[in-house]
This record gives sequence, structure tokens and C-alpha cells, in this order.
Amino acid sequence: MAASDMTHSEAPQQKDLDKCVHCGLCLNSCPTYRELGVEMDSPRGRIYQMVQVSEGKAAITDDYIAHMELCLACRGCESACPSGVNYGRLIEAARAHIDQNVKRPWHVAMARDFVFGSLLSTRWMLSLAGAGLYLYQASGLQKLVRSSGLLKFFGRLHEIEMLAPSAETPFFFSQIGKVFPAEGEKRYKVAFLAGCIANISFARLNEATVRVLQKNGCEVHIPKSQNCCGALHVHAGRKEDARLLAKNNIDATLDGEFDAILTNAAGCGSTLKEYDELLEHDAVYRDKAVAFQAKMKDINEFLASIEIRKPEKPLAMTVTYQDSCHLCHGQKIRVQPRKVLAAIPGVTLKEMALSDLCCGSAGIYNVLHNEMAMSLLKNKMQSVNATGAECIVTANPGCMIQLQAGARLHGKDQPVLHVVEVLDRAYRS
Repeated sequence: MAASDMTHSEAPQQKDLDKCVHCGLCLNSCPTYRELGVEMDSPRGRIYQMVQVSEGKAAITDDYIAHMELCLACRGCESACPSGVNYGRLIEAARAHIDQNVKRPWHVAMARDFVFGSLLSTRWMLSLAGAGLYLYQASGLQKLVRSSGLLKFFGRLHEIEMLAPSAETPFFFSQIGKVFPAEGEKRYKVAFLAGCIANISFARLNEATVRVLQKNGCEVHIPKSQNCCGALHVHAGRKEDARLLAKNNIDATLDGEFDAILTNAAGCGSTLKEYDELLEHDAVYRDKAVAFQAKMKDINEFLASIEIRKPEKPLAMTVTYQDSCHLCHGQKIRVQPRKVLAAIPGVTLKEMALSDLCCGSAGIYNVLHNEMAMSLLKNKMQSVNATGAECIVTANPGCMIQLQAGARLHGKDQPVLHVVEVLDRAYRS
């Protein structure tokens, strides 16, 4: 680990804290404030607490930690803020500062070390976990457990189990390291970052992404030495783990002379585009991170920037679109996914109310803060159902898992698709 990584405090920077003028225009855009009406669980209230800790007027207490961790880090407040407060950077810094200064109970520390230090960054561990999940589902055990209602006797375990993603075999890990040729004339050379859990639970989405890119004249490289992007680590305050992952992804892609480096996961993309901030104190990787960030694009952003091949046949489908928080608020990408959908003949888009309000997924938030997440999901499904759309479309795997549970619990079991999957269906029809 480079010495430069550890020579600074992870605490929120004063220049970022000073931007907040406490006007309160962010309050209505904050999911936790909308639910609870508690000032300390609003962006303004959380920033006030960060300032108190930063100035030494308050300690890092259990209450402070609870308020910071209850935040979804959806960054909806950033879109509402007239002062340009980078709240995402502040909440990530506050959590990293907590992680840097607080000794957690041994079992919590052990679990965090396993998940963030080993599981998410090791392919064979993810494959083993995926195989276990596949057996649980394919054997019928999941169906039996759900129909029995047994989990209702174990607190919120029933709701948490409903959020279990599917294991899609064969896993996409087998495609990592391969190169897929463009269909027809080669227009672009791109790298595709396949993620971590997505290789297990969204293998078909990753395959659809490759096919869509090929169809649009892209030679698609799946870099062999790529790994997890580090987004979940950053959100949990584990910035040192994230920095190691970021350096590896930079090394895996930067020398490939790619026209673009792509992801189909909005949550991942937000962090991938902020590698320059993550590595700003690293003398070796600082400039490399800036160069990487300049080529990093969300798949919707890339497709909307090129002249995509129009599907030959219409795809009769009525959809509603859920804005993924880290796409619309973090990356400021709103029009592009809708532009891609509009380019598909036969697809009708029915906009939902509050489409950019968080669905409650937020990485692993829906597991750690399940009650809040499920309340937000119920509200989201009311907006979905009001459109009458037959399909829910979004741009982030985490949102897809959450919305699939919502469709089962509060909807009409509507299918949930990624924008790219809709386009892929049109091409294959």
C-alpha cells in the first residue's frame, strides 16, 4: 500500500462542508427525511453533524454513526441543491472517517472484513457463493421456504430473503478475458467492466450488453484482470479496499487504447467515474485515474452518443422507467436512457411520478436497513402501478433486484428489465 494513501484523514473536507448554506431545499428530495420527518436524518441535518464532529464540538457517537448509516447516499439532494454541495463525497467521507476511528464489535468487523476484503474481490469465492445460491433456488428449497412462511418467525428475515437475487448459470466469469468482434464494420474498440455480483446474478444482462455493443459496431474486450469496482466498499467507508480495486481496474484497461470503458451498472459507474477523487492523494495513480475517468461511460450514455442501429422490427411493449439514483443524481444522466428507449420501434414509455426518488436498494442498504428500504419500495410501486405499464425498466442491477421484489409484493409481478435488455430483445425479435 502506497504511503501516500495513509497520510491524510478520511474526514469530510472543510471546503465541501462550507458549501452548504442550510437552506433546506434538499429536504423534500431526501427519502429518509420524507419518511421520518427528522432533521438529523436529512442532508442538512447530517451535514450539521459532520461540521460539529469536524470542529471537535461533538464526538463520533453511536447516534452520529446511526444517522450517517441510515442515509441511502442516493444523492437526490445534489440535484436539488442550488449551492452545488457534493453530498455524495461528504457522506462517503463521513463513513470512511468513522471506519478510520471507530473500533467495531469483533463479529461486525469480521463480517465486514470477509465481505469487503475477500468475497467481493475474489472470483472463486463469488463463484462458490453463486453455486450455493443456485442450488438453493434450483432445488426448490427457496420456493419451499417462501411458501412455508417459516422465516416470518425470524424478524425481518422474510423480507430480506425476498431480495435474494437469482443465480444465472452459466456465470459470466467464463467470458472474462475474451474479445467479441463487431458485427459489420468496426466503429469502436471498447472495454466492458462486468462487475462482481453481476457475473452471477446478471450474467444474461452482461451477455445482452455485449450483443448490443457488437450489433452497433463495437469490438468488445472483457479485460482479464478486472475486478469489483469498489462502489460497495466506498459506500461502507472502506476506502482503502476501494483504492486497491481501483488501481487494478486502471491497470487492466488504461493501456488498451480503448475508445471507451463501459459499465451497465449505474451504481458502479458513479464510483468508477470518481476514481480521480478516490486516488487524488496517490502520486503514482493520480494522473492515471484522471485518464481512466475521461474514458469511463455508462452504457446508456455511450449508446445515446453514437448513431445506434435501429431494430428492424417493432417491439410492442409499454414500459415505465425508474431513474437509478447514481445515474441521474450521481452521473447527471437522465435523457440518455429515454433516448435509447425512444429509438426502439413499438416501445411506449409511460413516465411514473417521482421516478428519480430512491427505490430503497442503495447497494446493500435494503439488507442492512430493511424496514426503511421496504417502505420506500412500497411507495415506489404505487408510482409504478399508477402508470399501468406492463414492464419496469431501469439502469442498475441493484435497482432491478429491489423492483423485482416490489413487483411480487406490491405490484402485478411485472417483469423488470435493464434498458439494454429491451434493446437486445428488439434486435433479436
